[in-house]
Amino acid sequence: MKKSEKEAVVIARRIREFLNDYETYRKSEHTIRSHEMALSLFIAYLEAKGVREETLSYDCFSSDTIVEWMRWMRKERGCSPETCNNRLAGIRKFLGYLGQREVGALQFSFEATKIKRMKTTEKKVSGMSRDAVTALIAASDTSTPAGRRDQTLIVTMYGTAARLDEMLSLKVEQLHLMEGSPYVVFIGKGQKIRTLSLDPKSVEYLKNYLRDFHDDKPDPEAYVFYSKNGGQHKKMSQTAVSSRLKSLAAVARETCPEVLPSVHAHQLRHARASHWLED
Repeated sequence: MKKSEKEAVVIARRIREFLNDYETYRKSEHTIRSHEMALSLFIAYLEAKGVREETLSYDCFSSDTIVEWMRWMRKERGCSPETCNNRLAGIRKFLGYLGQREVGALQFSFEATKIKRMKTTEKKVSGMSRDAVTALIAASDTSTPAGRRDQTLIVTMYGTAARLDEMLSLKVEQLHLMEGSPYVVFIGKGQKIRTLSLDPKSVEYLKNYLRDFHDDKPDPEAYVFYSKNGGQHKKMSQTAVSSRLKSLAAVARETCPEVLPSVHAHQLRHARASHWLED
């Protein structure tokens, strides 16, 4: 087997390990998809340049090639500078993983860290007033199970200022509602653990929700907010939450024009932080 073919086999195996084994235990579902997209786009670019599957080598990950790839994404695919930088982060992460395991790739891992990110314009997160948050919470149709779930999710996200992935990754065993000082344990980026107190409103909603959506003896390993089709051991998707928020925003705007039509989960987190500062 030629040297290039050997490297191609190693790279293919390491990509699989990086996404399926290494990444699964260290990153959120969203981050894994982002890194998978970065690698897919990079391989697609190489194929367009004439690199075949069996000729894939460490040299393909040179800094010059990566810079050209970023320009290609920007010009040919119309990707924003933010997206290009996000894809660059994915390639850097993979090369860091590869360099730790394959000495021949160490040089390319180091060179990738020196590639400059594209210039971006800072985006300001549109805030939400207290009235807008109240209207969004009230927009759920609580006569339906889905409405009660949506309302509990929004109340808890706002009450804790948690990231959406933290909320959707939350399991029953991480809720401590019967304590003298109720709290929740979130597992964030990089498996970092955060313990946050729960306000009385969030506790009330969560207790009612658990009675509605979980058995009398809830499974500690079940996701709190789970997929309707996948069951308690498959968490609700971020796409589903985004869709629900937009639908609820349309309803909320009828009573409160301050609600933006393009509400997203991060705005609730941002709003809570702003309101804490105001208080």
